[in-house]
Amino acid sequence: MKKNSFKKLDYIILITAILIVVFGSLNIYSATYADYKYSYLKSQLIWLLIGLILVFIIILIDYKKILSYSYLIYWIGIVLVLYTDFMTKSINGANSWIRIGGFSLQPGEFMKIGLILILANRIEYMEGDVNKPKNFLILSLYALLPIALIIKQPNLGMAMIFCFIAFSILYISGLNLKVIFLGAIAIIPISTLIWFTGILKSYQKNRIIAFLDPSSYQQGISYQLTQSISGIGYGGLLGKGFFKGIQIGVIPEIHTDFIFAAVGEEWGLIGAIGLLSLYGIMMCRIIKLAKSSENIAGSLICVGTVASFLFSIFQNIGMTIGIMPIAGITLPFMSYGGSSMLTNFISLGLVLNVGIRRQKIDFR
Repeated sequence: MKKNSFKKLDYIILITAILIVVFGSLNIYSATYADYKYSYLKSQLIWLLIGLILVFIIILIDYKKILSYSYLIYWIGIVLVLYTDFMTKSINGANSWIRIGGFSLQPGEFMKIGLILILANRIEYMEGDVNKPKNFLILSLYALLPIALIIKQPNLGMAMIFCFIAFSILYISGLNLKVIFLGAIAIIPISTLIWFTGILKSYQKNRIIAFLDPSSYQQGISYQLTQSISGIGYGGLLGKGFFKGIQIGVIPEIHTDFIFAAVGEEWGLIGAIGLLSLYGIMMCRIIKLAKSSENIAGSLICVGTVASFLFSIFQNIGMTIGIMPIAGITLPFMSYGGSSMLTNFISLGLVLNVGIRRQKIDFR
């Protein structure tokens, strides 16, 4: 890698990610200090440091070289997800984690990277012809295998992210609208099958029911949601102030899945808009890199990353304000957790890798 390649590095994307992590760490600290002091804050900052190291390691290697290992990365991910499905104990109702000493690893998070890389690699090899029946079948199988294994855990929130990643990559690659329409229709019987065949746990069904009528379950399965909405409402325009949230102590999992509730209460609407603005800047810059990539694969790596971030942001914030059902999806770079943090930074490293190796187009 040439030294002047770092001049092409999109530092705005990197700085934006760091700002979001720091903001998230402040909220995690506020939400956990009473019971855990500095423990969660220290861990999150360590994940930030490791994440940044991974970013700079990744950008030293040409992403086309990384793509050549996409099969290996994909199948290692599949093996790890299979292991969690059949060989691990359930945590919070799902077999999604591998315990390694005192650390918990969520293979499904890293599998997102494997899916993005394999689809980008295959579509590049197919020269973008995703509508050829044979090509579409191959790509669908690569997408459906991890989705089925994630549903088996069951982790529907993660499965939805995988679906959105695959759909976004195929759509940008020019997938026929008729196929998209048929896929949309197929959602109905597939959802019915999932609901009535026992794939969904009872608590997951209850979450969906409570989402449709939260007022009837305020002291039960909707408790987390109602407390979250109350906390965000208390925040008002300017928020109650850092370390002054009164709902933070009563919202379960607020430092992970419900971190946005802490943002809403302590920083108010202004803080929420500021966070969304940072996400908007990041998304726009990544899309810009996708447009300027030197090849299809580079563009699709960016598209897959944007899709993953975008759906996670929408689902996570949506569930904290009651417009989406509760699912175990973290808020990118904000929520506490090593697996999600490292996955996000690895994805960012791949995007920045594409950016520094893009070729300028001479219009003269």
